[in-house]
Amino acid sequence: MEGIDVIVHGALGKMGQTVINAVSLEPGMRVVAGADTSCAVISLPGGTGTVPVYDSIARAVEAHPARVVVDFSLAAGFLPLARYILPRGICLVSGTTGMGSDALEEVKLLCAKHRTGAIVASNFAIGSVLMMHLAKIASGYFQNAEIIELHHNKKADAPSGTALATARAMAENRDRPFTDPDKAPGMASRGLAQDGMHIHSIRLPGILARQEVLFGAPGQTLSITHDAISRDCYMPGVIMALHRVVNLKEMVFGLDKLMGL
Repeated sequence: MEGIDVIVHGALGKMGQTVINAVSLEPGMRVVAGADTSCAVISLPGGTGTVPVYDSIARAVEAHPARVVVDFSLAAGFLPLARYILPRGICLVSGTTGMGSDALEEVKLLCAKHRTGAIVASNFAIGSVLMMHLAKIASGYFQNAEIIELHHNKKADAPSGTALATARAMAENRDRPFTDPDKAPGMASRGLAQDGMHIHSIRLPGILARQEVLFGAPGQTLSITHDAISRDCYMPGVIMALHRVVNLKEMVFGLDKLMGL
């Protein structure tokens, strides 16, 4: 089987460096370069070599042709990246969040036009994807629900992409919105209201990622929680996406599609 050469976009960030380490250790895969806002050289795990980081994706691709770009950067860079690599037949795996629906629709059209695969997911942790799936199932049996998501204080968006994706999935499994208990004015501290539920975002140092979906009914509550203890929890999902994206000719949104949920 032909090996998969990978460029990591956002290579100097913590997620980018975790991706570089994980891909470097995966048989049949190789990190050939990184791209970020400045140039650097990153050491591979176990002293097996180094990876050059360029200050633009164009310079990285020109110097090191690759089959896939893995993107963990900022929402503002997502669409320019896709516009550059997809017409060149380079696949995209992206865990960047905060993009609007228009950006995702454009990437979908680019993939179809150039017959090049892309996998975009708000969360690559398999446990988190299962949490979202279970919350979607439970949403058909409760009238009240809320989401609390906690992340580190450096996270660029709030609510998180995972929380928004969870809320959308829960709403899709219902024929009407959840019952919103907020009838009186002056409820500004109740977080983002969406489809009758509220999403509460917490940003503190010392936290990586946690999401809790709470359901309430007379005499009972149900809590579905996922904790990310380290960034390593995202890597099995990233590796899964890398194996699959090279055989796609369209955009797939969500790791759940790859897991058959």
